[in-house]
Amino acid sequence: MSQESQHGKWTMSSSDDEEDAPPVVSKPTEQLSAREPADTEGGSKNTHAFFRTSQKSDPIPNTNIKVESRSSSISSKAIGSEARQAAHSNQQNPVKFETKVPSPAVKRKKETEESGWALSSSDDESPDSVSGSQMKRRSPSPKRKKVEDKQPPSPHGTSYYKEEAEEFFETSLPPSESTFRFYLTKVTGIEKKYNTGALHIKEILSPLFGTLKESVQFNYCFDIPWMVQQYPPEFRDKPVMIVHGEKRESKARLIQQAQPYGHIRFCQAKLDIAFGTHHTKMMLLWYEEGFRVVILTSNLIRADWYQKTQGLWLSPLYPRLPEGSPGSAGESPTNFKRDLIEYLEAYRAPELAEWIERIKEHDLSETRVYLIGSAPGRYQGTDMERWGHLRLRKLLRENTRPILGEESWPIIGQFSSIGSMGIDKTKWLAMEFQQTLATLGSAKKSSAGSETTMHLVYPTVDNVRTSLEGYPAGGSLPYSIQTAQRQLWLHSYFHRWSSESSGRSHAMPHIKTYMRTSPDFTELAWFLVTSANLSKAAWGALEKNNTQIMVRSYELGVLYLPSAFNMTKFTIQKNPFPVTGSSSSFPVPLDLPPQRYSSKDQPWIWNIPYTQAPDTHGNVWVPS
Repeated sequence: MSQESQHGKWTMSSSDDEEDAPPVVSKPTEQLSAREPADTEGGSKNTHAFFRTSQKSDPIPNTNIKVESRSSSISSKAIGSEARQAAHSNQQNPVKFETKVPSPAVKRKKETEESGWALSSSDDESPDSVSGSQMKRRSPSPKRKKVEDKQPPSPHGTSYYKEEAEEFFETSLPPSESTFRFYLTKVTGIEKKYNTGALHIKEILSPLFGTLKESVQFNYCFDIPWMVQQYPPEFRDKPVMIVHGEKRESKARLIQQAQPYGHIRFCQAKLDIAFGTHHTKMMLLWYEEGFRVVILTSNLIRADWYQKTQGLWLSPLYPRLPEGSPGSAGESPTNFKRDLIEYLEAYRAPELAEWIERIKEHDLSETRVYLIGSAPGRYQGTDMERWGHLRLRKLLRENTRPILGEESWPIIGQFSSIGSMGIDKTKWLAMEFQQTLATLGSAKKSSAGSETTMHLVYPTVDNVRTSLEGYPAGGSLPYSIQTAQRQLWLHSYFHRWSSESSGRSHAMPHIKTYMRTSPDFTELAWFLVTSANLSKAAWGALEKNNTQIMVRSYELGVLYLPSAFNMTKFTIQKNPFPVTGSSSSFPVPLDLPPQRYSSKDQPWIWNIPYTQAPDTHGNVWVPS
């Protein structure tokens, strides 16, 4: 069966109608016993990539740990999920764009590969059977002496990461001046004014925010040596707990990374449902002066804090409650304290018990955001509204009011990865998820939100090609051909990434945001920044005739509702940079209105080649 749209054409097999099965990801050395997901920013786990190699490259020590395999033959230096490994392959062995006219045979091959992303019949086979003859023609790479490198490999060679002047890491805006406490991270290579008021991880962990005693880092990808260096020297030996979702070989490598650092210990998140990930990104910071929470979208690796668009919410400094305060003391109008404790309890981890008690001892009453979390499990009855998109639906129902003509208020979703959502929009997106996003107040409508327009913002191939990082930025945008070919219907929703207002149009988004705007894009009904991408694994999916919801992954975000700020709506700030001080307007981190894909635009697909045009560094993308 063939499906076609203006944004691509693929051949689909009859098995593509399986709506709930994650796409197959081939492996070169072994056949997986189950299908792998591709709905986190890192793509599928338990895989490694088979990418073009060069004899000129020295191996790089494994620093960005996010790969797990049952095969003992897999190199311990494999970096990241399959999509991130593709970026790593291009980082180490960039393939330069060639302007010379190719031979007729090569030209025909390129046209077949790149005209609408059509899959050949051999694409369903394992890489061993597909490229066996090609492998025979390749001479083996000679053994090279291991090169020690204290930072992750750069996208374009060892000199690509530019060391910033000290002023780059100096916070120019005290966080107390921000009404919403929503920040973007600093980006290298853009005008200085667009980093005014933005934050780098070194600033978040600096003495400017408190005298640190102990911290917890929840995340998905870790580079522990790099992470340790982000703490200032005076805090660098303070106890740190790492909360992760790694297992087996990947867990062993993570622990091995931490061996030189006696102050680091670990907490493994339970992942009892297949294909789930620990995707939450949060810091708990305990100071001599109090306690702070940071909920963010960045992994703890250098590349995520370098030239990507990322966002975070930085809590106020929470003071300690007086001795003997009741358990209900220090609660916020948004019940943030209760919800944070409930989220931590969902880990069922003794290692977090001490932190739960610390939170109980602090005053969180100044918090003005709502916590939106996901925790793996199957939930029924009232528990269905504890996590995922039904949690968002509950908060929107109870804390917003209907708006006159609300059907004309569009929904905007912006993300960096896309999961499998079924053979048509009614399977999940346009029904249960859109119904949640369209909720305003308690009024029930039979249309279930289907009248509301939904704009989905996801980078095009040209967005990635012209980005600061070039094609390697696509390693953090793991929308695979296996998933895309099953849901061509989705691409009619797509809009280009653009952020001229923040100077970040060329800093590819790893931030995830969802919002409801007025028809003229000047007001917000609500805004959410989160780790959750567009996937059922992250947001949950209804089962058993809507009497149960199943959530696979840990996720965390914060929801901004006007009622918590004594407003009826948020005004959208048109020019948030340079930051000039306190503002009652919300700094939306992308340009509005979003621009729909043109007939020439294609969504970025990470695991197909792009060789017809060079990126900003003169390279092409060859992930096979």
